[in-house]
Amino acid sequence: MVLSKLTMFLFLMIFVFCGVSMGEVYKVGDSTGWTNNGHIDYKSWSSNKNFCVGDSIVFEYKQQMDNVVRVTHKNFNTCNATTTYATYNSGNDTFVIKRAGHFYFISSFPGHCQNGQRVDIRVPKPTQSSPSPSLTPPRAPSSSSSPPPTETITPSSTQAPAPSPSGSSKMLFSINLCLSLSMLLVLVVAIL
Repeated sequence: MVLSKLTMFLFLMIFVFCGVSMGEVYKVGDSTGWTNNGHIDYKSWSSNKNFCVGDSIVFEYKQQMDNVVRVTHKNFNTCNATTTYATYNSGNDTFVIKRAGHFYFISSFPGHCQNGQRVDIRVPKPTQSSPSPSLTPPRAPSSSSSPPPTETITPSSTQAPAPSPSGSSKMLFSINLCLSLSMLLVLVVAIL
């Protein structure tokens, strides 16, 4: 009976861990981070990424000198932070992508957005030939006047994991990790 419960617990832990490890972590601006120093082209940075549902977008910046504001497309284009979905200022914020679409972020500090500190995170809808992990069931598009209810951005008090170089390495790592954990579980059950 105890062995059965232990086995069930270990299987549950493997499935939970494997499911969580599927998303990629992207640090906005890579090693430069979220800054107004003028040396980073966030449009170019985001256009070179293949964002998917389940990925995490990390904003790291000096808390006293910046913030992250999620805005509508119109407010993104005009650098207007008066009507926002949310404002974050922890210095280490993580946005978890829970659906396809565009996610617009700017800095509301004076002059920062106008100097290029804004990023459009574009998440394409999964196609039949290239499925991506889905965290929520598909639903009809929402209007741009209210924030979609399933998106989250959370302040993080710990350092986020380093971004991996590509989506294929993310998948291989996740598969290898899950296989290793499964083999460990088989070994533990065989020993007991």
